[in-house]
Amino acid sequence: MTEFQVMLTLVVFATVIVAIAFDIVDMAVAALLGVSVLLAVGILDSADVMAGIDAGSGPLLLLAGGMIVAQTLGSTGIFDRISTGYLVATRGSGKRFLLLLIVLVAPLCALLPNATTVVLIAPVIVRVAKALDIDIVKPLILTAIVSNSAGLLTLVGDPATFIVGHAIGMSFGEYLKRVSLGGLLSIATVMTLMPLLMRDIWRVQRALPAVPAAQQLERPGFAIASVALLVGMIALFIFGEDLPTKIVPPETAFIAGSIALLAISAVHVSSVDTVMRELDWRTLVFLACTFCLVQAVTNTGLLQTASLQLYEWFGAELKAVSMTLLAGVGLLSSVLANTPVVAASITMVKGYLVAAEVVPEAALSHGFDAWPLATLPVFVAMMFAGTLGGNATLIGAAANLAAIGVAARHGAKVTFMTWLRLGLPMTLAQLAVSALYVMALFALFG
Repeated sequence: MTEFQVMLTLVVFATVIVAIAFDIVDMAVAALLGVSVLLAVGILDSADVMAGIDAGSGPLLLLAGGMIVAQTLGSTGIFDRISTGYLVATRGSGKRFLLLLIVLVAPLCALLPNATTVVLIAPVIVRVAKALDIDIVKPLILTAIVSNSAGLLTLVGDPATFIVGHAIGMSFGEYLKRVSLGGLLSIATVMTLMPLLMRDIWRVQRALPAVPAAQQLERPGFAIASVALLVGMIALFIFGEDLPTKIVPPETAFIAGSIALLAISAVHVSSVDTVMRELDWRTLVFLACTFCLVQAVTNTGLLQTASLQLYEWFGAELKAVSMTLLAGVGLLSSVLANTPVVAASITMVKGYLVAAEVVPEAALSHGFDAWPLATLPVFVAMMFAGTLGGNATLIGAAANLAAIGVAARHGAKVTFMTWLRLGLPMTLAQLAVSALYVMALFALFG
């Protein structure tokens, strides 16, 4: 690449990020235009686009399949019954309302695409909040923050988490054993801060309004089958890679989504056309274009230069590099879309580890999975920084945008500062706890 092409690539990449951050244009449109410009000037070609999409095929399949399963669950009417049970369980208490919100949101967002799950669950949160005469803005912000934090509970819980785990060949089971505790600590941090940051809701005590009788499910058999499909998908997430055919999480989500479409078509709950139209294509297109943009930045060689700079600063001090990544990637993920930040950081960190002679040069190739345990805390720091950094601002993660959209549909506006007042303290505390967890991992594996 010539110096002009390198500069143009960086300008295009930065312009796309700024356009998204300041909501100048829709994020999918911004990413599409960025890729189009690079194609038009010859910096990217069809081979680069295919290489970028191939690198992102895992997260894309995981998200698409998970979205279809989530849509199927939403069509059963189960969430209407959940909202009734949720309201009764609060007993009119704001404290119970907030704690039960975490109990409701975290398990689903650990296993299904966060943004899609927020869209499905947020109306339940809004309905209960209104019944208790609670302003819906803070509960919706909390819903997004919990969904992002719960993404750290499993390998498939968040695109940023999966991108890093997939890049180092980590299995679902390995993640549960070595990383999930950090996700639990992140959620525990949110619970600890809620009485302070949401004290107005925490202290609410209302007379429980009259609760309408729960509507009967129109198709109880279909509802049971949908839940069984979700359970089967979770089982394959955990055990699929131990099967002779070695079914990895993206393949599991793809299979589950295909079965869900078959069930919807057979039972005539909805049409396949309707389900496919309601998928979050905006996020899928954005992610695909993001990987193409990262491919262009990789082609410039600047990430390799950054890798050498890390080595020049820190040598083989992996602890210092991990703390730097936790702070730097966390900051960038709070003001930029976290997916491209994490995707670019992986290339940089791999280059650094090669320069530091921690791993052989073969580690730069796609599919290398012989990573020493001593490198695990470095990658975990990236996971936590990318996922939790997105909690700080309303533009940090796709789930945040989904929550804002739900608020707008119910006549409530979420401002940047309103989100920052809740999100920033939560993020700083979560990253501090994450730093302790990463250091604990170094004590175990370093």
